Amino acid sequence: MTMLVGLTGGGNISETHARALSRIPGAKLAAVFGSNAEKVSRICKEHGGKPYQDFQAFLSHRPMEMVVIGSPSGMHAAQGIEAARHGLHVLVEKPIDISGERADALIAKCKEARVKLGVIFQDRFQPDIRRLKQLISQGMLGKPLLADARVKWFRPSEYYGGSRWRGTWALDGGGALMNQGVHTVDLLLWLLGEVRSVQARVATLLHKIETEDTALALLNFANGAVGVLQATTAAYPGYRRRLEITGSEGTVVLEHDRLIAVDLRKPSGIDLSIGEGDRNSSPSSPVVSDTRGHQSAIEDFIRAIEEDGMPECDGTGGRRSVALVEAIYRASRSAQNHLHSAEG
Repeated sequence: MTMLVGLTGGGNISETHARALSRIPGAKLAAVFGSNAEKVSRICKEHGGKPYQDFQAFLSHRPMEMVVIGSPSGMHAAQGIEAARHGLHVLVEKPIDISGERADALIAKCKEARVKLGVIFQDRFQPDIRRLKQLISQGMLGKPLLADARVKWFRPSEYYGGSRWRGTWALDGGGALMNQGVHTVDLLLWLLGEVRSVQARVATLLHKIETEDTALALLNFANGAVGVLQATTAAYPGYRRRLEITGSEGTVVLEHDRLIAVDLRKPSGIDLSIGEGDRNSSPSSPVVSDTRGHQSAIEDFIRAIEEDGMPECDGTGGRRSVALVEAIYRASRSAQNHLHSAEG
């Protein structure tokens, strides 16, 4: 059986989805929708599929069973809801949308239409991140105590200036946190569970954009652990993402999606020499050269459709990271208001 897939967006991430699809046996690109005719045409020439600039015509294309939504973040839910109305399964690039309210509307519509809904968080499929998840799940770290997550990346001014949607509240829904940092927010929630409360500060320190290019948050997890999160696109030249998690039985360190230290009271049996991290130049570039993570996410979603199962990250799972990002933004505004009143 061949799964026929449609793509929406036509930009950098849609090209990534198309390349990932081309590596999946039993999957085929059926159609591509986007506002830029030249980009959409190029994707179709390279990977197959019919180009569309009319969204309703695209959704009516048959045969087609699922869509992968790679449009600007603020359009995800609206496009996903329309796809579900047409009986199409919906796989959304992160974040699921830019607000919990919109995410809820998409989740409800997919449930009503009885179609699958998934969110692409490809980091969950990285081998060493899965090993880290297993370590925590098996209690090898003991009681979680402290998490330290750093996303100190760099994006040049052209990254924002050459885009109609990046760095805008209406379509990006935020800056370094909602766009780049959301992967790490998802990982923190996936590995350590819910966050009970936050304190935060966000700022626009370097780029001429509406949203923040730097965010810092103190996180109090429901399990008693505390965490620090930093996310920025202003740290020239860009550094590898680093996640350190300490429990009562030891500490693990993940850098660029590779476990570089596993220091536990009891031997873990993990051979660090076999770990492989992210091949992409994410700290300094948005271009995805290594599509294996996206391929795994799409394969997982297709499997969920064919076996009537759950994707690795469903709509509810995808909503959690957006809700936490929104809470961080609210906490930052509250902190600034307190500061203004103290100064006044």
